[in-house]
Amino acid sequence: MSVFNGATLMITGGTGSFGHTVLKHFLTTDIGQIRIFSRDEKKQDDMRHELQANYPDVYQKVKFYIGDVRNKQSVADAMPGVDYIFHAAALKQVPSCEFFPMEAVRTNVIGTDNVLHAAINAGVKRIVCLSTDKAAYPINAMGTSKAMMEHVIRANARVAAERGDTVICCTRYGNVMCSRGSVIPLFREQIANGHPITITDPSMTRFLMNLDEAVDLVTFAFQHANPGDLFIQKADASTIGDLAKAVQILFGDTGTKIIGTRHGEKLFETLMTREERVRSTDMGRYFRVAADNRDLNYDKYFVQGEVTTQADESYTSHNTNLLDVEGIIRKLKTTDYIKEELRQLEANK
Repeated sequence: MSVFNGATLMITGGTGSFGHTVLKHFLTTDIGQIRIFSRDEKKQDDMRHELQANYPDVYQKVKFYIGDVRNKQSVADAMPGVDYIFHAAALKQVPSCEFFPMEAVRTNVIGTDNVLHAAINAGVKRIVCLSTDKAAYPINAMGTSKAMMEHVIRANARVAAERGDTVICCTRYGNVMCSRGSVIPLFREQIANGHPITITDPSMTRFLMNLDEAVDLVTFAFQHANPGDLFIQKADASTIGDLAKAVQILFGDTGTKIIGTRHGEKLFETLMTREERVRSTDMGRYFRVAADNRDLNYDKYFVQGEVTTQADESYTSHNTNLLDVEGIIRKLKTTDYIKEELRQLEANK
């Protein structure tokens, strides 16, 4: 019997790529109910019809709630009876957040605070929040808002631990391959239209993980978290140039066009900072970064401070395992999106 037996799980931002993958993993298990909380009625209706077609025996387990994490009341109204939450609602497009930073604040920071307060008040048992590598040493509005979100998570985790049994933790991961708005579907669309694929900087590196790995990370965090913990997967990475070559080998070479970096982009991403590595524990596939649980009584730390404040280096997409083109192709073929695109390509020959 799993911990989810008969339980109610709520997924905020549940109509996104992550929500779809969670449903694939959990819907046919002994889970009692999955609540999809999001603000887009069209995406909810599409998901409802998709579930009815593909899961006719169990689709009734999924309940849909229209609401917005920015709106405290809509969050609170969806909360009664919820046992667990995967908090995935976010604004995560880097250029959009650069132009509208307060929108990122309202969703990523204030919205997260609304979800966590409502969950604590409703007695939710466990909450896993999803963050991003862009929150580590952030240079753009999206990453900065996610970094603030992580601080909000830790503060609420401390309060929840003092008040009751609610455990709040966080996961941080890099680019999820083939998720909505990511670069691989863009490359595929450009090739299909006979256009050269657009590359910002061929030497730029990014972490690569698929949606199943993202769900596995969240599930691991759910099972092993102490209040305020941060969980990070040891992830492969690649250069953008090699990623483009891999996609072209699979779907055709239509040429490339270098367009330069977009607003707020980094040369490489950081999953764990030097400061966090000091508090980290190697758990095999994952790192656990324990929360800093010191309080505001600073005097004792001036007298008995910690000598080590940071590790020698961060954990980045430059110093992790860097895949070659063949390795990237193997990784791409683990995603449902690439499998389906290759199937259609073969069918149309």
